[in-house]
Amino acid sequence: MPTTPSDPRFLDTLPDDFLWGTATASYQIEGAVHEDGRSPSIWDTFSHTPGKVANGDTGDVACDHYHRWPEDLRLMRELGVDAYRFSLAWPRVVPGGDGPVNKAGLDFYDRLTDALLEAGVTPFPTLYHWDLPQVLQDRGGWPARETAEHFAAYASAVAERLGDRVQHWATLNEPLCSAWIGHYEGKMAPGITDIQQAVNASYHLHLGHGLAVAAIRAAVPRAQVGIVNNLAHCEAATDRPEDLAAARRMDGHINRWWMDPLHGRGYPQDMLDLYGAQLPEKPGDLDTIAAPLDWLGLNYYFRNVVVDDPDGPFPRARGAEPADARRTAMGWEVHAPGLTRTLRRMSEDYGARRIHVTENGSAYPDVIGPDGQIDDPERVRYLEEHLAACADAVAQGVPLAGYFAWSLLDNFEWAYGYDKRFGLVHVDYETQKRTVKGSGRRYADIIRRHRDRAPRAA
Repeated sequence: MPTTPSDPRFLDTLPDDFLWGTATASYQIEGAVHEDGRSPSIWDTFSHTPGKVANGDTGDVACDHYHRWPEDLRLMRELGVDAYRFSLAWPRVVPGGDGPVNKAGLDFYDRLTDALLEAGVTPFPTLYHWDLPQVLQDRGGWPARETAEHFAAYASAVAERLGDRVQHWATLNEPLCSAWIGHYEGKMAPGITDIQQAVNASYHLHLGHGLAVAAIRAAVPRAQVGIVNNLAHCEAATDRPEDLAAARRMDGHINRWWMDPLHGRGYPQDMLDLYGAQLPEKPGDLDTIAAPLDWLGLNYYFRNVVVDDPDGPFPRARGAEPADARRTAMGWEVHAPGLTRTLRRMSEDYGARRIHVTENGSAYPDVIGPDGQIDDPERVRYLEEHLAACADAVAQGVPLAGYFAWSLLDNFEWAYGYDKRFGLVHVDYETQKRTVKGSGRRYADIIRRHRDRAPRAA
């Protein structure tokens, strides 16, 4: 029987050194897009293109974290988190995409790192969360091999500057979104709709990751390096052979394509056949891509229940909608057992020795009460159910080391603009006032209870 947060086993099952964190991303919160030498990113371009983002929203100001980060650090301390997963903006650090480092831009992350450590919060930087410098997009972007090489140089510069204090590193966040949604579906920056370019982008994202792993370890020999993928349990809506095959294709599209190369298995041949695309492979690349990892990051939001769709876009499968499903404001099904299954697969199928849930959260409409507070019971329930799913995975032998709630703050939610709120902390975008929601208070309570439980291991 699955555990629940009210069950003492929930807290007892998670290891004593379990890492409690929260997460954000640079373009979603920083703002200050024209300050201190930052150059435009592909998301600046995309969001300023009419019709690409809901309500014409952009990340120009976002949560103004670039100026308000001390307040946001105080919020982290109020929540009691151990760790903070943030991303660096490549166009802030290397505005030209390659070449000279922008001291003012890197200084911002240097100050943030020092302040986190002083507050007892472990920094978990991610080097790439989708904001490619536009100048590199103009030269071919991720479909071009040179972008992977420039990414490694950027990773080296950051690691050399922060590596004396930062141990935990993530190279990429959700390369699936960058490649498939950005280069095939066209719903994210840079807005391309071409399967060959999408395959090329996916390959060079993987290659950039492998090159960056080597660059980080050269600069920081004791670094713990990982990558973050958004993965999901896939299952057929019926027992029809067509739907079972569709579930296999969906799994290949969102799971195997991204995990197999990292683990020395190359790219799934069934998916290459389906896409009808060629890999831009050079000798030695697959070994570089499969550089050993210290940890794997999993972003989980929902499962995929699919049916066959032979005339639809790749992977020729589409989502089905269980009639009794609870859904978030994104329209995503709430299904916590899928997190347990996905964690087990990372451990059992891919041999992951250390796993972090690097994102997990939910968007719901928030209502500010007469007292100025925000009670969000649906988000609280989502949080509790998914933490219980983490405990179930640990009980089943999964080496789960930490959980990062998405997100610390309401923020710019990519093509959805500011309408979808995932934060544990509410942001009034007009005034930038921050208010901890009921879900934030509940998260803080769970963290406190886990730390205070007895007896503790020696």
